[in-house]
Amino acid sequence: MLETSVRLLRLLSLLQARPGWGGAELAERLDVTTRTVRNDVERLRILGYEIHSATGTAGGYRLGAGTAMPPLLLDDEEAVAVSVSLHAAASGSVTGIEETSLRALAKVQRMLPSRLRHRIEAMRAATVSVAGRGPTVDAGTLTTIAAAIRDRERLRFDYAGHDGTASLREVEPHRLVHTGRRWYLLAWDGDRDDWRTFRADRVRPRSPNGPRFTPRTPPGGDAAAHVMRGAASTAYRHPARVRLHAPAEAVADRIPPAAGLLTPLDPGDGAAGCLLETGSESLHDLAGFLGSLGVPFTVLEPPALRAHLRELAARYAAAADGPAADGAAADGPAEHAEPAEKAQEAPRRLSGI
Repeated sequence: MLETSVRLLRLLSLLQARPGWGGAELAERLDVTTRTVRNDVERLRILGYEIHSATGTAGGYRLGAGTAMPPLLLDDEEAVAVSVSLHAAASGSVTGIEETSLRALAKVQRMLPSRLRHRIEAMRAATVSVAGRGPTVDAGTLTTIAAAIRDRERLRFDYAGHDGTASLREVEPHRLVHTGRRWYLLAWDGDRDDWRTFRADRVRPRSPNGPRFTPRTPPGGDAAAHVMRGAASTAYRHPARVRLHAPAEAVADRIPPAAGLLTPLDPGDGAAGCLLETGSESLHDLAGFLGSLGVPFTVLEPPALRAHLRELAARYAAAADGPAADGAAADGPAEHAEPAEKAQEAPRRLSGI
């Protein structure tokens, strides 16, 4: 049988692991009687932990939210996951949590056994982030939006459009979507009778929130896909729709999540392969990215991309035929000439939604 102090820590860890436990379940886990469980729960209450209990067949114990944060008891894998996440948060896109994340990380690392510290340090030393930095978002804004989503309350906020125009909005918030560089809010806008996507860094919440609402189902049932499709059409100077003549699963690992939306096509429609909705600030970058996928493709939109590909095809064909007689034809149109290393960077620059 475990000593009382050790058993109390085990009991606290179990109560933190899931919302509710039956008394018999806890007794079996701790190898004690249900009476001992009741006594241990009372000891934790005396120490300041709020533990709710209920009797009957559906009864049991549940750890409530007290006046102070209780000590978290983590297993090895949880401790590694928390430490890695705090490292990422310290250099992330949420304003105001960098210093807080570093303080929390210092506390966690001081408590870690050496075997876990070595694992985390090895992972940190071996990892280099190349993610582009996007606009930062105030942490309070994100928590206010998340609370409104959780409580199903209409959200009121001032919003700055891409052209700088300010407006007061009241919406039914559905989900926050993080693309890796930007945060977006997907919400139903009653004034416009349609779904709208808002850049979270341009949102300034007002208090109080509006009345509660009944959640709606987003278009297609997938909030992330809807936001990615809408963001791709507005975030890029040259949005594009391209049919890739290869199964979606064959090319999915070559396309960063923030670089575009990949949708399998139904073979019954006579359109084999998949649809890629993407874009770029440069047609040259976009052409280089599509070529780097290594599969045949057909450009559906825009026409300017098809024209640019024809120019590239003529230039490459001339290069493959050998040096031109006067050395001029191989150079191609000067306005499209770009360094080779710039084209190689295209896939990285596309991850900017």
